[in-house]
Amino acid sequence: MLIATWNVNSIRARMPRVVDFCEKQQPDVLCVQETKVIDEDFPAADLQQLGYDVAFAGQKSYNGVAVASRLPMKEIARGFDDGGEPADASRLLIVQIQPTPENPRTPVPVVNTYVPQGRDVDDDAFRYKLDWLQRLRALFDRNWSSRKRLLWVGDMNVAPQPMDVWEPERRGNHPDYHPDARAAFAHAAEWGFVDCFRELHPDAVEYTFYDYRDRHALENGNGWRVDHIMATRALASLCTECWIDLEPRTLEKPSDHTPLLARFEF
Repeated sequence: MLIATWNVNSIRARMPRVVDFCEKQQPDVLCVQETKVIDEDFPAADLQQLGYDVAFAGQKSYNGVAVASRLPMKEIARGFDDGGEPADASRLLIVQIQPTPENPRTPVPVVNTYVPQGRDVDDDAFRYKLDWLQRLRALFDRNWSSRKRLLWVGDMNVAPQPMDVWEPERRGNHPDYHPDARAAFAHAAEWGFVDCFRELHPDAVEYTFYDYRDRHALENGNGWRVDHIMATRALASLCTECWIDLEPRTLEKPSDHTPLLARFEF
């Protein structure tokens, strides 16, 4: 199974790039974030023509998550199941990739997240981000065992280590690198997840996000690794490749994020 995650920063604006990517990389499962479209207007037909089934949860102009799968897929949940507010359906979509007669493996649940960015460490939105990650950890506790196969993917809006952001010494008060954000992400990950990219590339300095506001960010290597594919150990042990595809970020009208992919051999 080849899975990809990509914050597309508007699915309708980026659909030509998404189609190009799917035709070239042929992911079995594509998780996208920041679709920025209500469900009635989601361009599912473009992905269905490529052989994908699509599940999505969106809202106008902001947020939005979707999963496109060429493998049988069952939608499990949109948003948190804890009764709290907001449920955040447009930030959290859970599906299950089903076995096939040709490949009768154990079903693989996929938790696709668009974690809040946090705005500023002095803003209430930053506390919301920390609480969101705590709610996510509790969701894992309620619904799964860390000994079973589970994928948590998406735009996490956290660079976990100094090597995951350019000039980390200048980023201490950034909501995506502040110690409290990294600690909250680490607490969620400690439930039982392995960072697939870092597991296979322990010393690699590569990024998934390059800010539009810096016109030379990509060529100068001024980026952040804030998009992640996290797998429980039972699944991470089957991960043979994990890489960042920079090409979509170099094309005309790109997203400010670029795809991250991981291959699992069952």
